[in-house]
Amino acid sequence: MKVSELGERALISRIAGLLTGADNVVAGAGEDDCAVLDAGGEDYILITTDMLHRKTDFPPQMTGEQIGWMSVAVNLSDLASKGARPLGIVMAMGIPPDTEVEFVEDVVRGMDRCATAYGARVVGGDTDSHNELTMAGTALGTVKRELLIRRNGARAGDMVCVTGSLGGAGAALLALDRKIPVSREVLKALFEPVPRIFEGMALAGSRSVTAMMDISDGLALSLHDMSRAGSVGFRIYESKLPVVPYVKGLKKDELLEAAVFSGGDFELLFTVAPEKLGAARKASSLTVIGEVIDEGIFIERGGRLEELEARGYEHFGRLD
Repeated sequence: MKVSELGERALISRIAGLLTGADNVVAGAGEDDCAVLDAGGEDYILITTDMLHRKTDFPPQMTGEQIGWMSVAVNLSDLASKGARPLGIVMAMGIPPDTEVEFVEDVVRGMDRCATAYGARVVGGDTDSHNELTMAGTALGTVKRELLIRRNGARAGDMVCVTGSLGGAGAALLALDRKIPVSREVLKALFEPVPRIFEGMALAGSRSVTAMMDISDGLALSLHDMSRAGSVGFRIYESKLPVVPYVKGLKKDELLEAAVFSGGDFELLFTVAPEKLGAARKASSLTVIGEVIDEGIFIERGGRLEELEARGYEHFGRLD
């Protein structure tokens, strides 16, 4: 069987099954957005890594600074989903030999700008020759033991919430593909995504969240991931989705499609016990989009209930 036939999530599951467990691992490979290590003391140590490539992850319109920003932001977003405080980032860069030095400097400036904006620093890394620009980042963070939020805590009756708006990155990518002029704000959703570090930390501190993850692979796919982790279901209401506002040249249905199925939105998806919704609202701006149910994943559209398919961004082109 080839990797393309298996799919990313099934491949990760197989890899995780081959690894030897450790006593100090709270969450390991394939279990959550970050690996969680128990090193003793009051805090857990969190580690996450992501690899991005010029051809598949960086549209040609992106500047070097925006590439650097995104390479850090994608890792910080995983820390945000755990309510963690970032400590530092290391970045390995595969650089084509004919790359202009000034471009590499711009990439590093973008990395530094993103890291410092969220209280972290780029503390090291590696460079190597590669036939395609490749950015492999690793971020480290900490969170108090009692504040760690995982994917698997949702319970039937909880409210399903998201931060920010949905579909901005997908709408921007669609507009670029069609060569439709779009505003700088729309492009920024795709080129300079905002990792919700401060919102994640505040939500964790409110002690109101039962489960959380980021939705960089898309809302629908993330709901399926959270469903598997917690053995629960979800009922989402299309009318309650905070869809990105009007984008010239794109239809309403296309924006809704981007909000549900497109990747690239670094928002947080989380569940809250109904009696603690007030505490969650005080911690962060949020939108309630549905509720947790016993099983099944559904979206209500125009009064009709439909199954929500597991469709979103996958590196190997197949969803398990």
